[in-house]
Amino acid sequence: MEFQQEIRGFLMSRRARITPEQAGLPYIGGNRRVKGLRREEVAMLAGLSVEYYTRIERGRLGGASESVLDAIARALQLDDDERAHLYDLARSIGPGSPRKRPKRPSPITASVQQGPRLHERSRRGANLARYVFLDPRAQAFYADIDEAKNQVVAILRATAGRDPLDQQVTELIGELTTRSPDFSTRWAKHNVRRHSRGRKVVHHPAVGTMNLAYDDFALPGDPHVSITTYTADPGTPSADALTLLATWADTQKQPQTISNDVRRIRPRHP
Repeated sequence: MEFQQEIRGFLMSRRARITPEQAGLPYIGGNRRVKGLRREEVAMLAGLSVEYYTRIERGRLGGASESVLDAIARALQLDDDERAHLYDLARSIGPGSPRKRPKRPSPITASVQQGPRLHERSRRGANLARYVFLDPRAQAFYADIDEAKNQVVAILRATAGRDPLDQQVTELIGELTTRSPDFSTRWAKHNVRRHSRGRKVVHHPAVGTMNLAYDDFALPGDPHVSITTYTADPGTPSADALTLLATWADTQKQPQTISNDVRRIRPRHP
């Protein structure tokens, strides 16, 4: 991922979505040549010179102080995920010591403490991204495939911002860009989201529709590997379906297990 191009695309996309009215600026009649805020308007809102903000938006973000990053984040009305992404981009291009990420609360939620529960351990986003964009079965699996695609792209964008030199992530983005025009279109929007918690409605071919809460936990030893737990509210049809799915999954393993046991106890012939 080209650092300066990523910074430029992200900042331009964020200011393009904010109207002067949304930013609290007085209305001035006449046609505007740009969608959203102008650079000079962002600079004014952030308390920066137009020249300095223009340099930053062109990708020369290295050396920007935390107060400058915070001022830009406020001017562009960035949410927590977008603010963290801006800090990641500044770290990726800045000299010397790493910057501090904005602190984000990570409470143990009720969905983590109760079951039934499904666990998924994988390279963050990689398998899911290929499934959503390249596997036609995903269309029937997700109740809202459009939202699923937007979420995967936004998570992958945030992941790439945290570690732009990650070769596997870079190769995955290149693969999806080449093989899926749909992915390319969504990728160009520069939306970011941290994969932490939420809800999904899925249609499993074995047990039907399930409304599940998910929580994602990065492993301390490798920030690119995570464990995602999917849980259902107790006493709901989704909880029953999740329990049934666990039982069904066990039955799928039994023939292979029995076969292995037979091979282990079968006497060898001379």
